[in-house]
Amino acid sequence: MGRRIPHPDDRNMIRIEFNKLRFLVIDDSLHMRRIIRALLQGFGSREVHEADDGVGGLEAFNQYTPDIVIIDWAMPIFDGLEFARMIRQPDTNASPFTPIIMLTAHSERKRVTAARDAGITEFMVKPISAKALYQRILTVIVNPRPFIRTKSYFGPDRRRNINSNYVGPERRKGGRSDVIRQTALVDKAKTAG
Repeated sequence: MGRRIPHPDDRNMIRIEFNKLRFLVIDDSLHMRRIIRALLQGFGSREVHEADDGVGGLEAFNQYTPDIVIIDWAMPIFDGLEFARMIRQPDTNASPFTPIIMLTAHSERKRVTAARDAGITEFMVKPISAKALYQRILTVIVNPRPFIRTKSYFGPDRRRNINSNYVGPERRKGGRSDVIRQTALVDKAKTAG
C-alpha cells in the first residue's frame, strides 16, 4: 500500500516549513534579490543564498546544493536559460532535478517556450507578488512534474496535462523518451502531524 500523492488541489491543506528548504536566488539586480530574499524569509526561509550573475550562480549552486533556484532571465556573462541548460545535464551535474523558477520582464510566448525548452520548471513575469511566488514554490514542492529524457531534451515534462491517449498534431515525436519520476520536496518541507 503506497502513500497518497498530493493533488494540486491539496496545496491549501499542506503546511510547508520553508525553514527546511535551501534557496538560491540569482539576479543581477540587488534590489530584486533583496525583494525575493525578504519574501522567502517572510515565508519562513532561513537559508537563502544569492548570486548576481550566471557564473556566480553556478558556483553557488555547486557549493550549496539548493532545493529550489529562482533566477532572472537577463544577466551578464550568461543568462538564466544558459544556467538552466547547464543544470539540466544529468551526466555532468549532481543535481539536475532541482526546480528552477525563472523571473523575467518579458511574457511573449516565444520566451515562455524558450524557457520551457531550456528546462525551466516555472515561469514568472515581473513584477512579482508574494502570492504568485508562494504558489510557484508550492507547485514545485507539492506537485513536481516528472522529468523527460530524450535525445535532445532533459528536464521537467513540458506538458502540464498528460493524456496518454492523445493522437493529435502535438503528440510527442522523435523516438523514445524516458519518464523519470522524482521524489517530491513535500516530504522534506511539510509539517509533521
